[in-house]
Amino acid sequence: MTAPGKAAASRVQYAALPYRVSARARTEIMLITSRETRRWIIPKGWPQKGRSPHRSAAREAFEEAGVVGKVARRSVGTFSYEKRLKNGGVTLCKVRVFALQVQHQSLMWPEKKQRRIKWLSARRAAKTVKDPSLSEIILRVAGVK
Repeated sequence: MTAPGKAAASRVQYAALPYRVSARARTEIMLITSRETRRWIIPKGWPQKGRSPHRSAAREAFEEAGVVGKVARRSVGTFSYEKRLKNGGVTLCKVRVFALQVQHQSLMWPEKKQRRIKWLSARRAAKTVKDPSLSEIILRVAGVK
């Protein structure tokens, strides 16, 4: 518990930004719903022991959306959000985002029944997510001005 007026220490998460290039050479972004609020987000999670940040992001993409592909080693940006914890508390999370070029989507994956997924144009995906910093990352990765 933090004292009033004091911010809780932030925690780091790693996220994958799943994308594919359509037949018309248009970049499409995959979004998923969060389990609690059903907001449209990208796959993200906590660091995993023994796994590099970009590999942790790729693992989250598989667990949450069933996608596998080529993940960039370098982060394409960061955004922050307040995460509600199971105990009712809130912690500030700084999320490092790694682009993931999707090569395959499995028929089954661990969280399939808990989330919805959809592919959108980069512009539509940027408008659909609530975080302005994530919107900017989406547009930049897709090369949209």
